[in-house]
Amino acid sequence: MDTITQLVTIAAVVLGGLTTYLTNSLMERSRRKDGLRLRWDEKKLDAYADYVGQVRTTIHISVLLYEVREEIRQMPRTEHELSMELTEAGGDQAKAFERVMLLAGDEVIEAAHAIQETLAAIGWQARGMVDGTLADWRALHTEAFKAINRFHEAARADLGVGGRFEGDRHTARGLLLPGARTAGESTDRAS
Repeated sequence: MDTITQLVTIAAVVLGGLTTYLTNSLMERSRRKDGLRLRWDEKKLDAYADYVGQVRTTIHISVLLYEVREEIRQMPRTEHELSMELTEAGGDQAKAFERVMLLAGDEVIEAAHAIQETLAAIGWQARGMVDGTLADWRALHTEAFKAINRFHEAARADLGVGGRFEGDRHTARGLLLPGARTAGESTDRAS
């Protein structure tokens, strides 16, 4: 009986050792996988935030260019200088878009494409490549910010961030645009 007891004991020790080894291996693999996922999520967050920042910079410069070109605002910078700034900002924004394309899921990519299309229309009107009224200009910006909100929603879902900001509470705040000009102000080019 001593031999059988010893064999059972040895088998139990070997089985325990294998179980411990497999458990530790699985836990280490899970830790590495979680670490990798966290690293990619951090890269995605950086890419998404950079992209939205570049988009907003492009919109801001477009607004300045449009207002100078339409003689709504006077600035020390010329239309040509603002046009060159817009070209540079557009290049930076395009690079940020490509980074999103490399890291994002399908929903985020689709939302980014919608922003790209709206930004192109804003840029065309800002540069005077297409005609449009001030109301058309405002409508483009409303669409741009709706597209940005859709991008935020898709990015939050992709990153696993809970909660929503889309809907009545957020979008009802509207854009921070100046009101329409009164009859006494010059509106021939801007309206």
